[in-house]
Amino acid sequence: MTATLLMLPPQTAIARDWAARVAAELPGLSVVVAEDEAEAAAAIARADGAYGRLNPQLLARAARLRWLQSPQIAPPAGYYFPELVAHPLTVTNMREVFNDHIGAHIMAFVLAFARDFHTYLPLQFRGEWKPRPEDTGVVHLPESTMLIVGVGGIGAEAARLAAAFGMTVIGTDARRADPPAGMAELHRPEALDELLPRADFVVLTVPHTPATEGFMHRERFRRMKRSAFFINIGRGRTTRLDDLAAALRAGEIAGAGLDVFETEPLPAGHPLWTMPNVLITPHTAGYGPYLHERRYAIFRDNCRALLEGGSFRNVVDKASWF
Repeated sequence: MTATLLMLPPQTAIARDWAARVAAELPGLSVVVAEDEAEAAAAIARADGAYGRLNPQLLARAARLRWLQSPQIAPPAGYYFPELVAHPLTVTNMREVFNDHIGAHIMAFVLAFARDFHTYLPLQFRGEWKPRPEDTGVVHLPESTMLIVGVGGIGAEAARLAAAFGMTVIGTDARRADPPAGMAELHRPEALDELLPRADFVVLTVPHTPATEGFMHRERFRRMKRSAFFINIGRGRTTRLDDLAAALRAGEIAGAGLDVFETEPLPAGHPLWTMPNVLITPHTAGYGPYLHERRYAIFRDNCRALLEGGSFRNVVDKASWF
C-alpha cells in the first residue's frame, strides 16, 4: 500500500527529522514537507494524512484526508474548529508520553506542602532558623485524601504514587469506568462538588475543553477544606486565577501548587507570584528524558496505521477536544 503524509507549516527541526526518519522506515509512505501555507494548499488535495495544525481553508481542499496527528496532548483552543469536528477524519494526539514525569511533579508539590517546605524555603533564602512547633505544618499522608480530577494516564500514575505514600485516592473522570491501581473510588465528573470537601489535596489533570474551561472557580474553592491544597498540572484555562488568588487571600484553602496558568507566562505583578503558600513552576511538569522518542513512536505507529490500515493510537473525541 501507499499513502501521502503532509507535514503542515510552520516547520521545526523536529518535524523535519521525523519526516526523514518515517520516510526511511516506511518506504510506501510519501512525505511532503510544506514550508508555507501555499505549499500546504498545493499538497493537501493528495494527502491521506497530516501532521500539525489545519485550518478551515486547508480542510476544504482536503479530498482524501483521513488522519491528522496533533503535535500536542491538548493543543490550544481553536485547533478543533467546527469543520474539523464535523469531518470524518480521525485526529490523534500525543497523550501518555510523560505520565511518569508529571506524576513525579504532582508528588513533589504534595510532599513539599505536606512537609511545610513552602514555609521553610523563604526562611532559608533569608538565612533564618525558625522551626515551627513539632505538631504544626505537617500533613500526615496516611491519614490524607487526594482527589484527582481527570484520571487519564497522568492521573492513574499520580494515584499509584500517592497510594504508595499511604494516601486514600479518589477521582473523577468522564470516560474511565474502573479505578486504576491505587485509587479507592472513581466517580463521574458530576460528583465533583460532593467530593471536594473530602480532599486534602485536589489535583487537576484534565485538559482544557468546553466542559472544563474555568470550571475551578471561587464557589468550588469554597467547597474545599480550609486546610486543603490545590494542584494544577493540567491546563491553565481550567482555573480562574483571580478566583484562586481571592480564595488564598481569604484563607479558604491552605495553598496551591501551579504549573499551568490561565495566562502564560503568569503576568508580572500577579499576586500569586508573592503569596507565601503558593509554589510555582513555569509549565515544566512534563520535562524529563525520552520525550522526543516517545512522541516519535506515536507518530511512526500512526503513520504505519495510515499506510497499512491498522488502528491509530491516541484517537481523540473531536467534539470533546481530547
